[in-house]
Amino acid sequence: MTTPSSSNENDVDLRDLFRSLWAGKWVIGAITFAAAVIAVIVALMLPDIYRTEALLAPNLNDGVGGLSSQAAQYGDLASMAGITIDSGAPDKKALALEILNSRRFLSEFIERHDILVPLMAATDWDRESGELEIDADVFDISSSEWVRKAQAPRKSVPSLQEAYEIFREENLSIAQDMKTGFVTITVEHYSPTVAKQWVDWLVQDINATVMRQDVDEAEQAIEYLEEQITATSLAGLQNIFFKLIEEQTKTVMLAKVSPEYMFRTIDPAIVPELKNRPKRAVISILGMVLGGMIGTILVLATSKSSRRSK
Repeated sequence: MTTPSSSNENDVDLRDLFRSLWAGKWVIGAITFAAAVIAVIVALMLPDIYRTEALLAPNLNDGVGGLSSQAAQYGDLASMAGITIDSGAPDKKALALEILNSRRFLSEFIERHDILVPLMAATDWDRESGELEIDADVFDISSSEWVRKAQAPRKSVPSLQEAYEIFREENLSIAQDMKTGFVTITVEHYSPTVAKQWVDWLVQDINATVMRQDVDEAEQAIEYLEEQITATSLAGLQNIFFKLIEEQTKTVMLAKVSPEYMFRTIDPAIVPELKNRPKRAVISILGMVLGGMIGTILVLATSKSSRRSK
């Protein structure tokens, strides 16, 4: 139970607290106002970032897995002739996603499409002209030369390793829905048109990369199987190899006629009309709240210190 004396002390403490806050209301108000103004200025100085994404569905074709599935049926007979064919079919979707996230693929993507300048030197986007604003302290447009001052081990001209890190951390996001298997590729950039173009290129390049790999593996498998046909006199084995060659030939044909070989676009990327961030109103409100908290703490600390000195 609370005794009358302790209740009175609490009442006194609360009255002192409110008295201190009221006495320092102008200080709290001034700090809150200053913080709000700073937050608004910072929010207005931040460039707009646009976000676009594409929703993809994996094409679960067998590809080179056709050789593995046929080998599962004829593996025992082939092993009798001393021929070993791997029957483990790879998870092509998982492989494609690993390629899409890989340093090699993204570095080659940056180099192939020549996006180093808009990736590393852009600072904003002019809505009226549709042109990117390039930092003159980083890249000189007139001479097309990198002029930035970088600390070792970085160099004036950004390396592909540095560009990959920036692209992966600040611009690109890849997510997979574990229930549906759908894949979402998201790109953020100062320019909405650049963001949309990069998503389109990424979808095209990953399909082309997986297609080339499957075609190369299928052609190597055909060459290997043709050698085995000439090396064996068993009619049964020769029939097996012919069927395997037929499967690989189908893989090559399907790959070369299908531009969306690995991923089929369900919802393509668009040029966004509205920015994704910064949320200027949120930044301003948070700045004002933070200023009020700082002002309150400062007034209470000052009041407590003055009472102790007395």
